[in-house]
Amino acid sequence: MANQKRAPDYILLILILSLLVIGMIMVYSASAAWATYRFDDSFFFLKRQLFFAGLGIFAMFFIMNIDYWTWKSLAKMMVIVCFILLIIVLIPGVGLVRGGAQSWLGVGAFSIQPSEFMKMAMIVFLAKFLSENQKHITSFKKGLVPSLSIVMLAFGMIMMQPDLGTGAVMVGTSVVMIFVVGARISHFVMLGLIGLAGFAGLIISAPYRIKRITSFLDPWEDPLGSGFQIIQSLYAIGPGGLMGMGLGESRQKYFYLPEPQTDFIFAILAEELGFIGGVIVLLLFAFVFWRGIRIALEAQDLFGSLLAIGIISMVAIQVMINVGVVTGLIPVTGITLPLLSYGGSSLTLMLVSLGVLLNISKHSRI
Repeated sequence: MANQKRAPDYILLILILSLLVIGMIMVYSASAAWATYRFDDSFFFLKRQLFFAGLGIFAMFFIMNIDYWTWKSLAKMMVIVCFILLIIVLIPGVGLVRGGAQSWLGVGAFSIQPSEFMKMAMIVFLAKFLSENQKHITSFKKGLVPSLSIVMLAFGMIMMQPDLGTGAVMVGTSVVMIFVVGARISHFVMLGLIGLAGFAGLIISAPYRIKRITSFLDPWEDPLGSGFQIIQSLYAIGPGGLMGMGLGESRQKYFYLPEPQTDFIFAILAEELGFIGGVIVLLLFAFVFWRGIRIALEAQDLFGSLLAIGIISMVAIQVMINVGVVTGLIPVTGITLPLLSYGGSSLTLMLVSLGVLLNISKHSRI
């Protein structure tokens, strides 16, 4: 394998840092009222976000200088460790419960979410497996079943927490990688029908998921219950208009929209910066996707190409789900907006993942 290195994709790096800066500004704007009320410190969430962003940026630059094929030899170990963490988090009294999901490990405010680690570990594992078994991918038994089996096992363990949002991102990313490497469309159609039946079963098995579906179709049916978040999010976006109400001038962040600095930060951004501000952010993400796809197309080997596709697909799917939820296009699920939403392990691991992508760009032909 050629070991010729170039500079990383500086355009991608600038886009990442630009989104991160916008995120810092919006985290403070969205959280100041909540932070003052709960902690008597309007900068509480911003200070924590700055800490994790600093940690993530350091990790991103460090990872950016580690040759990406190093992760190929670590793929199996990464997945095994993540499976162990997913088991540990389900042990009563060990896993921390937040937002109705037992998906955290740690002490107090400093904790990690094993499912976030699994997303990246699965991308690395599939990139290795698919690059080594591309000739079998058109075979249902030899290609598709082995690759999807481990994905669905991880998805099942994540759903035991439960965390549908993270599980959906992982499965969606995996499907994109398998499709890109050459799997047959007929196999996907068949599995898609099975998946729809399974998804319907997941919804029926949990009453709160049924409420989320019905509230998505008609949030006013239960405006103070299951439809509350969607209604308050739309109340934020609507008044924003074209130019917005002005930075810091949101009304919905004053205890109307729950935890506005996390899953619904895009609603506050649209309220304060308007349609134009929202479009600018989405365009920045679109440019990130464009650079990621270019890096994947120009990677030196199939492993690097699939790794890049997996990382950029994970970001794209997460953005589409988050913005879809905030704008009322899809039912509510707990997914943060990459680089913008307040978060610890999710923000740090996103920057680590993008560090891997930047390293691939150093070895690509762009």
